[in-house]
Amino acid sequence: MRRTRGDHEAGDGGAAMGLGVVTNVAALNTHRVLARTDQATTASLRRLSSGLRISSAADDAAGLAISEGLRAQVRGMTVAVRNTQDGIGVVRTADGALGEVSAVLQRMRDLSVQAAGTGALDARATEAVGTEIEQLKRELDRIAHTTASNGIPLLDGSYDRLFQVGANVAETVRVVIPPTGRGLDTAGLGLTTVGVGAGGSVRATVVPAVSAAEGIPSAGRLSLAGDYVSAGTVAASYRALTGTVSYGGRTFDLASVDYTGAVTAQDHIDRLDSAALTALQTTFIPFVATATELVFTGETPGPGSTAADAVARTPTYSGRSGSADAIRLVDEAIGLVSSARAYLGAVENRFAHTVDRLTTSIENTTASESRIRDADVAAETVALTRSQILGQAGTAMLAQAGRSAELVLTLLR
Repeated sequence: MRRTRGDHEAGDGGAAMGLGVVTNVAALNTHRVLARTDQATTASLRRLSSGLRISSAADDAAGLAISEGLRAQVRGMTVAVRNTQDGIGVVRTADGALGEVSAVLQRMRDLSVQAAGTGALDARATEAVGTEIEQLKRELDRIAHTTASNGIPLLDGSYDRLFQVGANVAETVRVVIPPTGRGLDTAGLGLTTVGVGAGGSVRATVVPAVSAAEGIPSAGRLSLAGDYVSAGTVAASYRALTGTVSYGGRTFDLASVDYTGAVTAQDHIDRLDSAALTALQTTFIPFVATATELVFTGETPGPGSTAADAVARTPTYSGRSGSADAIRLVDEAIGLVSSARAYLGAVENRFAHTVDRLTTSIENTTASESRIRDADVAAETVALTRSQILGQAGTAMLAQAGRSAELVLTLLR
């Protein structure tokens, strides 16, 4: 059956939504879309103003967790770079001091070679050479005991530290100065007995201490031959003392005592004992003088003492080397210092490579963190423009939807 135009209009009218004034569905729908557009606009503005795509966990929970881990690595490596540079500073401080130690040793070698040529040196010239060598030895001790970094001694054999050179646990570099673990003073360099001339040894006799484990405990005894009380020989005997006395892990240089102003035998022994007490830090008066010997008696090992205790309580004596051995001993010391400086140079180069590696890792890790966390300004600008256009359109449509009730009024007139 053929439908007329009126039939079409009646059918279309039957599918249309009715007009009402209580609920404006079109306005509600437009408001919902407009609110969503406003949220998108706010998010774009926040990202563009902060430069961050992720500014809270809600933006990207997984991305935030990953980027925080990367950020921790970057910050840790940045601190590790500073730690490594501090290590370079420590190594350079030690190497600079050892450079001066090398210069002192070279001068000592020159003097030893000069003193070995006895054909052109009289006793006074040899004594002058010996005096300079003794002063150089004291300078070696001063350098070894005063060189420090941030108050930490570097050359006394106690420096054994770890530098954190990475962002994670156990990424450390151990530095031992010197690598042998021995101090670089005269004792550590084996120069305690260095002297000039034919040799300055005094005839010495050592009686070892006896511990309870070895028998009846008795004190160790060191005897240096000579007349140390007679008025005619006392000054010469004391001033002729050379070499070192060792006791309890400490050493005392007999030639280091200043006898200026001493006249009597008591004056001389008092000066000697005062210097020995300072150097050896004993709780007893070290030396006793007689007409035939100068005696150092140690402490008696106590009950339950061992053989090691007896060794520790036995005084020992080392005489001066003399010119013949001085050159050899100084050469050995130069070799020790050169080895220590080579080690320090290798450590410094290692630290330098570590800094290069860390800076490269910081760059790459920062780039990775940036890709996750930073905002893409171009993309966000496009999104902001789109949201602003949709917002303007949505606002206009909301206004139109709000006017739909006016159609009802026309029907009621």
